[in-house]
Amino acid sequence: MPPTDASAGRGPTSLGDGEDTLELRVPGDFAALLTDGTGPGPAPADDLLDHVAAWGPAETPVGLFQLLPVHVERDLSLIHRWMSDPAVAAFWELAGPPGATAKHLRAQLDGGGRSVPCLGLLDGTPMSYWELYRADLDPLARYYPARLHDTGIHLLVGGAADRGRGLGSVLIRAVADLVLDRRPACARVVAEPDLRNTPSVAAFLSAGFRFVAETDLPDKRAALLIRDRTLRDVL
Repeated sequence: MPPTDASAGRGPTSLGDGEDTLELRVPGDFAALLTDGTGPGPAPADDLLDHVAAWGPAETPVGLFQLLPVHVERDLSLIHRWMSDPAVAAFWELAGPPGATAKHLRAQLDGGGRSVPCLGLLDGTPMSYWELYRADLDPLARYYPARLHDTGIHLLVGGAADRGRGLGSVLIRAVADLVLDRRPACARVVAEPDLRNTPSVAAFLSAGFRFVAETDLPDKRAALLIRDRTLRDVL
């Protein structure tokens, strides 16, 4: 599963709804989209996440926000610089040479469309990194009763000046809304930040996610948080 969130163990944990974890087979063939090197970069023709590159921008109280799928050659330097920030590295553990970040990004891109790594652009300026992933097709599904099309979020806010002022929660809400608007089959957006990362947990809660459980994942003790489509206008 992707690394933990930043800046905004083991054993199954029940969410209390009595559902069983889904075991789904991923379709094997996905054609790559052509790119000229300046666009969103290579992505499967059917990426299992309803074509994030075509989602378009979202109006937010802090500006116009848009997800731009990662192109490794174009974006590696910026993302590696963010990953090298000690506040980020404490949770993502990608502060080594650029090759480690590149390997992580390519693993996301080569996952059969189950995960889409993106830059987050605010008023056209890259300022955050996001991973949207099919939680029901991820190893995370072994640790909670996943539902078909559950969509997970990981993120980091790149610049220190953008942290600690509520920006993360605004953007998390915007991205969760994009998921629910652009993925009609998805009823829940899922997050599992490290419990030690209290700013990230707080940002998700402020963005309308509800706390469901603590769970031991292979790499961390996590807070399992969910934003439900049915409660999106309440929380």
